[in-house]
Amino acid sequence: MRALIVEDDPDLRRQLKDVLDHSGYAVDEAGDGEEGWFMGDTEPYDAVVLDLGLPRLDGVSVLERWRSAGRDFPVLILTARDRWSEKVAGFDAGADDYLTKPFHPEELLARLRALTRRAAGHATSTIEMGDLSVDTRGARVFVGDQLVKLTSHEFRILSYMIHHRERVISRTELVEHIYDQDFDRDSNTIEVFVGRLRKKIGTERIETVRGLGYRLVAPGADTRAKAG
Repeated sequence: MRALIVEDDPDLRRQLKDVLDHSGYAVDEAGDGEEGWFMGDTEPYDAVVLDLGLPRLDGVSVLERWRSAGRDFPVLILTARDRWSEKVAGFDAGADDYLTKPFHPEELLARLRALTRRAAGHATSTIEMGDLSVDTRGARVFVGDQLVKLTSHEFRILSYMIHHRERVISRTELVEHIYDQDFDRDSNTIEVFVGRLRKKIGTERIETVRGLGYRLVAPGADTRAKAG
C-alpha cells in the first residue's frame, strides 16, 4: 500500500514516515499544500494523511481540489485544531476521518488500515481468501495454520492483491502502489516478487492474465468469466 503524508512540521513528518514505513507502507511526503496537492493529483495513493494548517495552500483547499478532480483515495485529516467547525469543514471538503494532535501512532495506523480496507470493501483487518489469510494489522500471512514469512515487498504485493482480490492488476499498477516516488522503479522486479510469492503461498493462487497482469484467486476458482 502506498501513502502520502502532507505535513509542514519536518519532525512530525519524519516521525509519521518512520511509523508508516515500519508498518509496510510505501511513503511519499510533502511539506506544503501546493506540493501535496500536485503529488495527490498525479500519483495513485491508497491513503493520504493531510494536515489542515499548511503553507502555500491550506489543507481544506487541497482536499477540495482533489475531490473536484475525482481523486477518491481515503484522506485522514491530521491537525492541532480541535474546533468543531474546522472538523466539519474538513469532512464537507471530502475527508474520510479526523485525528487531532497529539495522537498515538497506533491509533493513526488503525485508522489508516480501516480507511484502506473499507475503500476496498473489507470489514476487518484480517482478509481471507480460501485458506489464505492476510493480517493487515500484524503484517502476517497464513496458509491454513502455517505462518508464511514474506519480505516487505512481497507482503506489499500480496496485501495490495488481496485488497483487490479477483481483479486483474497490471504490473504498472503494482509498481505504482508498492514503491514510493523516490524508488528506482522497475516493473521487471514485479515478476521476481510474484515468482517468490507463488513458491511461498502456492503457485495456483496467483494467476497470470496474458497481456494484462496478475490476479489473486482461491485455488480451484473458475475466473474465466472475469478475465476482462
